Amino acid sequence: MSELAAASIAHIALWILLAFSVASWALIVLKTLQAVRAARADRRYERAFEQANDLAAAACTSEAAAADSPKAQVAAAFFAALALAPAGHTIHVVQPHEREPRGNYQERCERALAQRIRQARRASDKGLAVLASIGSTAPFVGLFGTVFGITHALSAISHRASASIDVVAGPIGEALVATGVGIAVAVPAVLAYNFFVRRSKSQNADLDDFANDLLGLAEHRGFTLRTGERQGTASASATPVRGETAQGVLA
Repeated sequence: MSELAAASIAHIALWILLAFSVASWALIVLKTLQAVRAARADRRYERAFEQANDLAAAACTSEAAAADSPKAQVAAAFFAALALAPAGHTIHVVQPHEREPRGNYQERCERALAQRIRQARRASDKGLAVLASIGSTAPFVGLFGTVFGITHALSAISHRASASIDVVAGPIGEALVATGVGIAVAVPAVLAYNFFVRRSKSQNADLDDFANDLLGLAEHRGFTLRTGERQGTASASATPVRGETAQGVLA
């Protein structure tokens, strides 16, 4: 292989590593901003949810906060399945004669919660495959560049007809730069991937717990909008949502 081809391949490997670095850091920044925004929105939603006086108020709160908060999105899907927010997300009181059997509501709510949690999981995992790929391939791309860099260096040394340390050290050292760059690109990508995977698992566990709390709350209310709705009258003095379960909706 000619010296020009070997040098070109080594330079291409370095440019690929530069592209990997830009892509990984862009993903790290975007995922970090997404995580911070979602965590803040969840905290705001939890406070608003705890202050809701009944399920209708909680449904309105969930709809308003569903843009950024994963928990609010799960709750909005739950209330929509409970027929508190049908088409158009318009909250209304379901009359007793309109209600379906309790089992139908429970199955519908469980399906809606499971589907929305899966969507949240896919959203939180988005981009992680790219980080994993960069973390696993960047060292090999660097090594690939180093191999051809050394090939180019050895060819240059042979033309000088000298193998002294002064002649060998410089070109070989330059060739090893690609390996160092590959490792430098891979380490942040791997660390970020592990962090975001752990956070995604933690978020999914929180959403599962929140979904179970919502189901427990709805079961405690008999899958009705307000206390007394099953008898045809809505309670005007409903207790706050947070007091409906033994451990509270949001532990």
